[in-house]
Amino acid sequence: MLKLSRSAVEQHLNCQRCFYLAYKHKIRPPSLPFTLNSAVDNLCKNEFDHYRAKQEPHPLFLEHNIDAVPFAHEKMDEWRNNFKGIRYINEEEGYNFGGAVDDIWQKPNGELIVVDVKATSKNEFNWEETFSKWEYAKGYKRQLEMYQWTLRKNGFEVANEGYLVYYNGKKHEPMFNQRLEFDLHLIRLECDASWVEQAVLEAKKTLEGDMPKTAPACENCNYLKKRWEVSQKDPKKLIE
Repeated sequence: MLKLSRSAVEQHLNCQRCFYLAYKHKIRPPSLPFTLNSAVDNLCKNEFDHYRAKQEPHPLFLEHNIDAVPFAHEKMDEWRNNFKGIRYINEEEGYNFGGAVDDIWQKPNGELIVVDVKATSKNEFNWEETFSKWEYAKGYKRQLEMYQWTLRKNGFEVANEGYLVYYNGKKHEPMFNQRLEFDLHLIRLECDASWVEQAVLEAKKTLEGDMPKTAPACENCNYLKKRWEVSQKDPKKLIE
């Protein structure tokens, strides 16, 4: 049974070779923990949990006319755990797929709304421009769609709309005073998760095959290619 995460499938969509190296050979570029982003996630979850316990709408819902409350379910903590998450096991195809959601809301008709929390700090927050310009923003939409698909596979009715709860840090305040202030932006996305199952199967197939080609736009692969080219011209300068 092959275990695949949401982030693994996203990496496969971005670069099959990096995905293959990471999940077949455990070779990954070094990375740094996003501890400040994690703090924002946790504090936001604490707020939603406060209203979840009372089954009342968060003030954000009222401000944006969202008829929903935070979803109360016995497995919510498990679904939000990075080492567990909500998962779907396909015995016939031989995979175990899933990931950790940030939050889930529920409409009066029972439909679930998938939510993800993001944090950034930009001089001017413009989601439409960011989405049209940067691939990572499109990945946020795919993230919601993968969670939607997984919830449906677990038997839940899931709405097509999803939300990004986006916190933009204010970095031009006159004084810090050990407080970081944020503007809050709620981004509604109309999602289509029809592509997810095929993407999971293709990722599984890649791991079962030979080393795939690099993606032309992959920053990691392009860096390694340029490094190799330089090393062939003057190997000593590369390590001195």
